[in-house]
Amino acid sequence: MFKKSIVTVALLALTAVSAHAEKITVDGKIKKYAPTAGVAGNLNSIGSDSLNNLMTYWAEGFKKKYPNVNIQIEGKGSSTAPPALIAGSAQLGPMSREMKPSEIEQFEKKFGYKPTKIGVALDSLAVFVNKDNQIKSLSLDEVDAVFSKTRKRGLSDVTTWGQLGVTGKLAEKPISLYGRNSASGTYGYFKEHALKNGDYKSTVKEQPGSASVVEGVAKDISAIGYSGIGYATSGVRALPLSDKKGGPVAEANYQNVLSGKYPLSRMLYVYVAKKPGQPLPKITEEFIKYVLSKEGQEIVVKDGYDPLTAKLVDNQLKALK
Repeated sequence: MFKKSIVTVALLALTAVSAHAEKITVDGKIKKYAPTAGVAGNLNSIGSDSLNNLMTYWAEGFKKKYPNVNIQIEGKGSSTAPPALIAGSAQLGPMSREMKPSEIEQFEKKFGYKPTKIGVALDSLAVFVNKDNQIKSLSLDEVDAVFSKTRKRGLSDVTTWGQLGVTGKLAEKPISLYGRNSASGTYGYFKEHALKNGDYKSTVKEQPGSASVVEGVAKDISAIGYSGIGYATSGVRALPLSDKKGGPVAEANYQNVLSGKYPLSRMLYVYVAKKPGQPLPKITEEFIKYVLSKEGQEIVVKDGYDPLTAKLVDNQLKALK
């Protein structure tokens, strides 16, 4: 198993400090977290790698308020969250995509009710190139032509940088593809939204984690890869994207995520097993409240992702009632 203590994961988190340099302020209407009495025990989180660092930072902050809480975090991919919730081996199921109907059906078969989905952060799923690659932007049509063998967006196959308008020595170089493995919610989201559910090329180097994707791109001038913006480093650059070739281009920033202009904007989630009409166990409920507090959303910014607005926070808190 890939279980890590908070200390171990925290060290990994610190090595992936975000280069997503945009200045973002958390909505002042989001309330501060108010600690309560009687919070203690064990809390397990199994799921998304994209949320691994965020869950670690949240766990560290939560444990400072409640020293008698022990939190274990495992991040091997979003597809591991539903089985863990169903088996009862985790109380928290972080996912970088929504649960599939088949996953909800399996959960409901076990519990007799549907899982509760709580949005915890916003993300611009980034298409990264090496920092020394001079390409200015891409359309999702071109991204599809680069990553997909079925090319459902209609363009011809793209295999070299010159086909994307890059000049100089890089023009003739084959494009080196980095992506996530099929357990990843990011893999599924990118497949659905960028490739229109087309098939990935067999030449995509599938990585077990987002940090590995970014590391691969940072080391290879001819590489391109995708992951959550929170894993950006100084060795890579997130390309501005348009939906269609020749369409309006948007940078992967907070305002464009909120407005929907950035075409790969998404919500990040934590799923829980909450019986309708009954409260969550106290430790689980308080952790979620902490995540959705001013302090929790400041951690989102610290980790390079985008915070929820006060209105979005209020909507998520309703799910706890």
